[in-house]
Amino acid sequence: MTAQLIDGNALSRQLRADVTARVTALKARGITPGLAVILVGENAASQVYVRNKVKACEDTGMHSVLERWPATMTEAALLARVDALNADPTIHGILVQLPLPAHIEAQKVIEAISPAKDVDGFHIASAGALMTGMPGFWPCTPYGCMKMLESIGYELKGKHAVVIGRSNIVGKPMALMLLQQNATVTICHSGTPDLKAMTLQADVIVAAVGKRNVLTADMVRPGAVVIDVGMNRNDEGKLCGDVDFEGVRQVAGWITPVPGGVGPMTITMLMVNTLESAERLVA
Repeated sequence: MTAQLIDGNALSRQLRADVTARVTALKARGITPGLAVILVGENAASQVYVRNKVKACEDTGMHSVLERWPATMTEAALLARVDALNADPTIHGILVQLPLPAHIEAQKVIEAISPAKDVDGFHIASAGALMTGMPGFWPCTPYGCMKMLESIGYELKGKHAVVIGRSNIVGKPMALMLLQQNATVTICHSGTPDLKAMTLQADVIVAAVGKRNVLTADMVRPGAVVIDVGMNRNDEGKLCGDVDFEGVRQVAGWITPVPGGVGPMTITMLMVNTLESAERLVA
């Protein structure tokens, strides 16, 4: 068996075409969805991510504002910028690119963003809404993973899903989203004594720990769906995920590649969240 690929690039193009059409419809009603991105410091990876987010806004017809600030920016100054953007009616989504310099408390900044503009889905109000099944913004990466499962017509009800990783950004919200679809969910992490025993029971595995080869072929049940959220570099410096792709693809039924899998979906779901924030104004 060779696993079928879940192509994140192709699915992203499809979803972004829908976003573009909805943006056009909103513009006809006098509203242009707007995303503000704040970048503090010179982190090279963050600069790439921010550039891709701004380009995605332009490609879908949205309005974007990119604010670049030096690493010496004070926490108070950053909070003041967030407050100003909260009050800006042309901005429907606010994203503060992480990581922030060490002297700035990231959670304090995240909590300063209005929940109505928290398109990253990191605010405690967004987390609470997800926990209780109320409307709110879902974190973009696990939201993208759910769209990938939906794209292959995968029925999660009654399936056993194993999430490797417990971060607030991916692992925990991923587990809650799967639970909402009536999957039985197990969360594994560094304290799990026998990861292989857990993953061999899984119909769906989501690997999200940022560690190469955390999932190998002997850990996967034949036919399982494997979603690789990891972003790492191999010994040759090439981008790779958390999954031993070449080995696991010989066992799994479906698998996401790295690159070209979950990555494009994260930015696409950011566009969806920003659009939906603007659409709420005319709902």
